[in-house]
Amino acid sequence: MKVLFVGPTLHDLVDDGRLSFAPDVRCLPPAAQGDIARAVRNGATVIGLVDGRYEDVAAPWHKEILYAIEQGVTVLGGASLGALRAAECAPFGMIGIGEIFERYLSGEFVDDSDVAQCHAPDELGNAPMTEALVNVEATIRKAETVGDVDADEARGLLAIARAMFFKELCFERLAAARHDEDKAAKDLLDRLLRNRVDVKRRDALELVATMSALPDAVECRARAWRLARPAIWRRFIDRLLDEPLPPPANRLAASHERKGAQDAGREAPRA
Repeated sequence: MKVLFVGPTLHDLVDDGRLSFAPDVRCLPPAAQGDIARAVRNGATVIGLVDGRYEDVAAPWHKEILYAIEQGVTVLGGASLGALRAAECAPFGMIGIGEIFERYLSGEFVDDSDVAQCHAPDELGNAPMTEALVNVEATIRKAETVGDVDADEARGLLAIARAMFFKELCFERLAAARHDEDKAAKDLLDRLLRNRVDVKRRDALELVATMSALPDAVECRARAWRLARPAIWRRFIDRLLDEPLPPPANRLAASHERKGAQDAGREAPRA
């Protein structure tokens, strides 16, 4: 069984827990602590981590990633929290995919705020409600490259975006923060949106393609490390024995439902 933890990064491509272009991959909502280990206990052979939860609940534990690898499960990460965990766990055999992973691995990215964004709950398809900083920066740079913003405006926009709290960051607020006058803000917003770059989505699609190419089987590999099993870990694993995997990621995010969630101020933790 191939399991992908994904939410806002590919929210519009998941339908009843599946991706049409990767039918062998089962999609589950953004991972919280215990979900990766639970997937292993439920028979996962390949696990892809894209989106995760790490504000209102504990984030996926590094140790459960190592546990999966020890059990012969291939674990990949990219695009969002998965890229950060892959950079942290690469020395132990986790496979990192994509540009964002490489930037965490190199030390260019050090903070989860580079990929963090608010999104609707699973019942509304995990639709994104803010924009990740990594996408905003890539969009500004593209707009500058094609001449839709000049160098001074690009520098100003980057400074504003980097100072903005991740729960507030979106192109509309970015444009409004740059220009007080509505017409000027609308013009800037149009220029940004036509140059939008989604680095997270691109990396996530590469990860899915890599998962699809892998065999659906555990693999025995030689390792230079051994997983320690203190009492707290044994209790943690024992609690997972009778716990099923969460239901498949939902695809219920119709546009009016997303707007309703935004108007009501509903948000899930960052991914």
